[in-house]
Amino acid sequence: MAKQKGHIKYVGTLGEVRHFKIKGNDGYFAGLKGGPTAEQVKTAPGFIRTRENMSEFGACANAGKSVRVGLSSLMKQMADNQLTGRLTAIMKKINIEDGSEARGQRAVLVSQQPQYLKGLDFNRNISFNGVFSAPYTLTPNVDRNESVLTIPSFNPANFISVPSGATHFRIINAISVIADFVFNPTTGAYEPADTDLNELSNIAYSAYTPVDVATTPLTVTATLPNAPTMNTNVTAIGSIGIEFYQQVGSNYYLFNAGNAMKIQDLF
Repeated sequence: MAKQKGHIKYVGTLGEVRHFKIKGNDGYFAGLKGGPTAEQVKTAPGFIRTRENMSEFGACANAGKSVRVGLSSLMKQMADNQLTGRLTAIMKKINIEDGSEARGQRAVLVSQQPQYLKGLDFNRNISFNGVFSAPYTLTPNVDRNESVLTIPSFNPANFISVPSGATHFRIINAISVIADFVFNPTTGAYEPADTDLNELSNIAYSAYTPVDVATTPLTVTATLPNAPTMNTNVTAIGSIGIEFYQQVGSNYYLFNAGNAMKIQDLF
């Protein structure tokens, strides 16, 4: 690989020579274009490990996407721009725990390894625990299709980090479903173990609550639509969050900053 030392600095490809920067290194580098063709990657024996990795990576990405889709109405105000990658990385940790299948066909068994998702902040820059520190409990029902968030009376000034200008907040209790993703040898692709339950969700909110007055006890109940029967190959995700608003007249306007949400539990 060549390194440019002259005064002309550029990146891109000229003829058969590709010019580029390397993160963490000074200067500009050059090398010949090349690499395997798409057909080689798909069929050549030398790329079998690459194909295995690609297959499992796709499964992990799809499993992470199902988490985001189940909570899609909250993602704009709650998620950072790296959440997709962070979820895929978590699903890969779950994926490699499966010792029952061959490489390239290992399942993403969230139902067996839920601990990897527990405590995940949807925005890594805004910790839910850093914004909201009042006591609370999140309790699922025995059927795993409903959860109840209970918060005793508290003074927001002591337990909430309120962004400047906010007049009210709402507490969120969200329940969503993630199915295990398993390899289907007939189709040669990964599929959710239960397509009907995967990504099913319900998001419940408390009332608009003033930030400068002690609250009454809060109870927020989230119930999956039609009270479905939960199978052993699906997992309910219990997420809790807080949103901030400014009241103007009779309207409440959602803040773009300060909102936070995390996965509290999986059941």
